[in-house]
Amino acid sequence: MRWIRKRFPDWAFVTIVVVAIVAIAVSLVAVVISGLFAQEQEPRGFSGPDKPYIARIKVIGQISGVSNRFASSDNVYHHRWTMRTIDTLMADENNKGICLWLDTPGGAVYESDELYLKLMEYKDVTGRPIYAYMRKIAASGGYYVAAASDEVYANRNAWTGSIGVSLGTLFDVSEFLDKHGVRTETITAGRNKAMGSNYEPLTDEQREVYQSLVDDAYDRFVEIVAAGRGMTVKEARRLADGRVFTAGQALEAGLIDGIFGETEAESVITSMFEESPVIFDCYYKPDPNYLSLFSVSFNGGQGVLGFLFGDGISQGQGDVAAVLELAREQAEADMPPLNYLYTG
Repeated sequence: MRWIRKRFPDWAFVTIVVVAIVAIAVSLVAVVISGLFAQEQEPRGFSGPDKPYIARIKVIGQISGVSNRFASSDNVYHHRWTMRTIDTLMADENNKGICLWLDTPGGAVYESDELYLKLMEYKDVTGRPIYAYMRKIAASGGYYVAAASDEVYANRNAWTGSIGVSLGTLFDVSEFLDKHGVRTETITAGRNKAMGSNYEPLTDEQREVYQSLVDDAYDRFVEIVAAGRGMTVKEARRLADGRVFTAGQALEAGLIDGIFGETEAESVITSMFEESPVIFDCYYKPDPNYLSLFSVSFNGGQGVLGFLFGDGISQGQGDVAAVLELAREQAEADMPPLNYLYTG
């Protein structure tokens, strides 16, 4: 900076600084807008090879409806792209099957079930098989999706299972606020309309309502496991206590069909076909864009702007203010989501 000031007069130096600041500001605004609307843009599809192939679809990270369009599906899960890709595969005669490459702790109930149904539609429409391979982890929603497969294989170090459902954490700060002299009132019609509010404890009736939502999703999970693995519902329910299984334990329990390394699994899968198809990686490839260096990540972390303008910098506040802010954020958020998600 001192070197620049020696070479230019003061007015030129000020002009350079102002132009630089304006350029940076414009770039940051563009990045923020790009990041905010990234998940709303339609992802691109893919084109398969002109020969028989098995489509390898990778489900990496949490199964969610939001994703970062600047990241490939080798790094994060892109739900809309995956759904569209399966539709494309159904219409492609060169496609002979799907291989799910799973490395996920699961995710939202809605997206996990939607992906499962799309895979079942693929099988019903085409008559082609689906195979699943579990890498490090394919738990909860990851196993839910794998249940659509004809055969399920796993790496010997993989974890799977976690068959169960969770509802997002509900915060009750009513006693804390009362202790500090903070009063709240919510005007509603219908005694359970405000259930889940941060400002009053759940009643027994409301707890039963929430439990019924979780139980319904849980029963569906158990039925899908039973159907996918050729078990009775009773047999599947014995395994569905939320525990995580090693690959060896899962094989013994009948949750998977074999334990292989990745290369060996590829050989086993391709040997199932007379055409000797290749395994073709179908993954979302983002458009090259320097803004991706700064973009806010919507799935699996945050970019530079996410750190600068998100929660990366602590704002430091008193206990009461912090709890009120937590309550405000919870109140503005949607209802706590149902998840098929392993959080261990």
